[in-house]
Amino acid sequence: MISYNAIATVLFGEFVDKIGKYFNFLRDSLPKADIKIPFRTYLSMVFLSTIMVYLFSLVFFAIITTFLEIKLLHQIVLVAYLPLMIALIAFGVLVMYPYQKVMSRKKNIDINMPFALTHMAAIAESGVPPYMIFKLLSNFDEYGEIAREMKVLVRNIDTFGVDPLTAVREMAEKTPSEELRQVLLGIISATESGGDVKTYIKNAGEQAMFEWRLKREKFMQQLSAYAEFYTGILIAAPLFIIALFAVMNMIQPNIAGFDILTLTKLSIYILVPLLNVGFLLFLRGVEVEM
Repeated sequence: MISYNAIATVLFGEFVDKIGKYFNFLRDSLPKADIKIPFRTYLSMVFLSTIMVYLFSLVFFAIITTFLEIKLLHQIVLVAYLPLMIALIAFGVLVMYPYQKVMSRKKNIDINMPFALTHMAAIAESGVPPYMIFKLLSNFDEYGEIAREMKVLVRNIDTFGVDPLTAVREMAEKTPSEELRQVLLGIISATESGGDVKTYIKNAGEQAMFEWRLKREKFMQQLSAYAEFYTGILIAAPLFIIALFAVMNMIQPNIAGFDILTLTKLSIYILVPLLNVGFLLFLRGVEVEM
């Protein structure tokens, strides 16, 4: 049975070869996102999936507009533009998915780096070689993507017989985290030059932990400013607006063609919740995670 990947490659493989240079960011993102699909195949699947989404959307909206007995002009607009918009959105999501996954993996690695390096330094104190450090670290799933990276590295050495330094160098090229890349390259440099790997890992761990503490302290200081902003904008302001609407309703029940009572309901049930959700998402984005 022919797979979806194969069908997509047969249909769009040559087209991808011609325009692939415009999607180099996607080519670079696939290995860093740990997506084990060749660039040519993945982009072919994107084009095929986009066309499939467009056709299904076209049929769906054509049926819906027919049953709802919408005016002909509206039918044409809906059938002509909505499927195209949905297909373009699907194309954008599929193209950007590997990059988003790279960013997610990078964030996870960077968050766990200070603690993983501290653990690596503690293991290195016993005098074991870097290979054993990587192998022991791969057993701790608490380190998230770092543990996954270490498992791949250990697998390449144990199963495929790759030289340890070569395996570390390959991992440094593929990892999405610049911090982890620098640590791995530093271990390679220290090993090849006959330096003290244990001291290098210890110093790297102390530096990473120091920077993490600075970020955490800065974030805690910013929280006080965010609290004042929340109190002023998302608590006091809505109360003031609602009180203002109540007074305006007694004087002039309509403003710019809108009923004051309707505006009050929209503010209470839509605007205020949306502002609170937006504020929570903002805090989530700037938070320095533990």
